Amino acid sequence: MVNYVLEMEVIYVETALLIVSILLIAIVLLQSSKASDAGQIISGGNDILFENQKERGVELFITRLTILLGAAFFILSFIIFITK
Repeated sequence: MVNYVLEMEVIYVETALLIVSILLIAIVLLQSSKASDAGQIISGGNDILFENQKERGVELFITRLTILLGAAFFILSFIIFITK
């Protein structure tokens, strides 16, 4: 009986990991492109890259959600590793 309960818990954690993974992929794709700013280092336009730019509104929310989902992904992956 205990083994069955443990298997069910692992299934719930794996399902949660799948949902977090899909959400993490979607939220990363929604982020604004900072790679285009980084590409300006090569072309010499690096003054824009090192400016102090604050994220506001939706960008700040997406950044914080990405950090939260990344941490959740790491924790759930670690739980699955420990239980198997």
